[in-house]
Amino acid sequence: MRLFDLRLIIAFLFGLYGVVLVVVGLAFTSDADLEKAEGVNINLWAGIAMVVIAVLFAAWAMLRPQFADTEKQPLKEL
Repeated sequence: MRLFDLRLIIAFLFGLYGVVLVVVGLAFTSDADLEKAEGVNINLWAGIAMVVIAVLFAAWAMLRPQFADTEKQPLKEL
């Protein structure tokens, strides 16, 4: 597994933003905010969805690693 695999970077960012939204949805949502959103705590639900997406990206990167094929010979110049 490569440290700088794009899927891991995307997973980290989705996870970070998702955790922030879950915290905001649980701790800092007022009744006025819920009234504006017709009773749906959108920060909480969006944060949970983003954390799930982060887990899926991380699992994808772990289960299907991408490696360069080093056994092939380089192309000959024309």
